[in-house]
Amino acid sequence: SIAGMKEWLHRIGHSTADIDRLNVIHVAGTKGKGSTCAFIESFLRAYGKRAGFPRKTGIYTSPHLIYPEERIRLDFQPIDQNLFARYFFEVWNALTGSSETLPRYLQLLALVSFHTFIREGVEAAIVETHHGGEYDATNVIEHPILSVITTLGMDHVKQLGPTIEDIAWHKAGIFKTGSPALSSLQEASAAEVLRSRSSEKGVNLEFVELNSTLPEDAPQLRHYVQRINCSVALAAADRFLREKNAGPLSSSDKAQGISQFSWPGRFQHMVQDKFNWFLDGAHNEMSVVKAAEW
Repeated sequence: SIAGMKEWLHRIGHSTADIDRLNVIHVAGTKGKGSTCAFIESFLRAYGKRAGFPRKTGIYTSPHLIYPEERIRLDFQPIDQNLFARYFFEVWNALTGSSETLPRYLQLLALVSFHTFIREGVEAAIVETHHGGEYDATNVIEHPILSVITTLGMDHVKQLGPTIEDIAWHKAGIFKTGSPALSSLQEASAAEVLRSRSSEKGVNLEFVELNSTLPEDAPQLRHYVQRINCSVALAAADRFLREKNAGPLSSSDKAQGISQFSWPGRFQHMVQDKFNWFLDGAHNEMSVVKAAEW
């Protein structure tokens, strides 16, 4: 929940303006959020190595696969345990010493991620919502450079539903006046809700089609779902750079962004002792069907 986030942010010594200076790409959706965030980060990291901006990326996602530190990454590397402990207790001690109410688990991790990115001088932060958007703890972000909606479907129905239109309404809550938005292609009723909410907020919304220039033989794009996520991420990275008055991604940036992409537990193929393992964290009907197709 977003309730209390601004107060807690102030308690730990930051403001929403500090978050805005991180150059945030805010990502919501039902499926593909993590992969899309990882692709965006990979493209921007490749660009930054060549062009000098962004010099450091940050990425906040959930859930983690094995360790909580995986949720908060600098230049895609999970922060180490010592750094995580340091920033966690800086946040925790500030809150317990001065606040009557304390954040819950996801709210606390979002605060730790913002604190980490600010302290570490991140120049591009890709932030994934927990679930929903309108009332999500991460929606304390007031002026993202860009908002992104990935594939929408029926999940967290008790909190966001019961219809796909309701879910789309919640996800579009991350749209902010003055910041452009991108979305993967959606079913008609969900797309109409996104268009309506973008119009209400004065947001320029663009729907991203599958990018036909993506390499056919890249192992990272073996499943078409990842081709969709990569297409959205590529458009997002390009738009981010335009908004920051930076040059475009080069063909080598794009190639490197795809080749260095890694998101364990999502369409992951491993060979061990002559066995082929296909690993995916599918957890609802929509994603199980896609994993079975793979």
